[in-house]
Amino acid sequence: MIVGGVPLRPLVAAPERDAVVVIDQRALPHRLRFERLTSAQDVHTAIRDMWLRGAPLIGAAAAYGLALQARADASDAAMEAAAAQLLSARPTAVNLAWALQRMRRHLLALPQELRARAAWDEAGAIAEEDVRVNAAIGRHGLPLLQAVAARKVGPVNVLTHCNAGWLATVDRGTATAPIYQAHAAGVAVHVWVDETRPRNQGASLTAWELGQAGVPHTVIADNAGGHLMQHGQVDLAIVGCDRVSAHGDVCNKIGTYLKALAARDNGVPFYVAMPTSTLDQSVTDGVAGIAIEERSAREVTHVAGRTAAGEVVEVQLVPDGSPAANPAFDVTPARLVTALITEHGLIAATPEAIALLGAAAP
Repeated sequence: MIVGGVPLRPLVAAPERDAVVVIDQRALPHRLRFERLTSAQDVHTAIRDMWLRGAPLIGAAAAYGLALQARADASDAAMEAAAAQLLSARPTAVNLAWALQRMRRHLLALPQELRARAAWDEAGAIAEEDVRVNAAIGRHGLPLLQAVAARKVGPVNVLTHCNAGWLATVDRGTATAPIYQAHAAGVAVHVWVDETRPRNQGASLTAWELGQAGVPHTVIADNAGGHLMQHGQVDLAIVGCDRVSAHGDVCNKIGTYLKALAARDNGVPFYVAMPTSTLDQSVTDGVAGIAIEERSAREVTHVAGRTAAGEVVEVQLVPDGSPAANPAFDVTPARLVTALITEHGLIAATPEAIALLGAAAP
């Protein structure tokens, strides 16, 4: 993506192969800050503490984390310990486990002295594949927006949830890829951006990157989506995903399920942008079988923002002593998903369609 006239990615490998440089997303939208990660421990911290987030991006970051470990100590014991540590950073997004498993299969079969170079090359391959996958998702999702544009007057109104944009991937985004392609193709498009409490990835990240790209958008409270659908102000919803079951159940940021219910009640198509790397064929029942990360209560009880003086501060929202729960994800049953937008095309969220797709999954 272009930010202030400069092409940027949220994760870039250093030419010297001794570090990766990431955008610290905790500082957005008020500051654009970069951090240099030089070890597997650094990458673990960055993933765990949400310096970077988004299922595809943390998979690529974890791959580079193992590459950094191979540079320091490429023994079997050190590589396995680093992989286990990286895997523990976030439990829900399957891309993390997928990328680490791919790296382990590739590297542990090699002599130790060859692993450092091979690890960096393989991590780079994972990152570049993500860019190509997202471009393909954009191509396959674009006709959905074009079809709406052909039958209505005014912009195509898309509702999205959380951030499944280029900040959640190596580039282009998943749910936003069709939006960016539509905008580039001259389709009039407008995006309803859920704020996405409690971490506000919609208000802080999606709105920022849409603004950088010049895409018209409006930030809304999470609870406004159903109202907009009732009044015909949403043409389609496109969201991302962190894990998809073999039967098509979709795990995504908390609040996605409620949007899917509202979409079904109002006849609004509900699409999920799904790289096949997020498919978990070991899980059939997503509601029962996907572990949901419980994050810190402080994300609910406090919020950060910029004051009129330009200072970024954190404030408390709740009374002293009030406890808070913070499940980070929910699962939308397959029956509520209109279709999955994959790099191989649109498919139904059914066991049969996903079984055929599984053969093509990396």
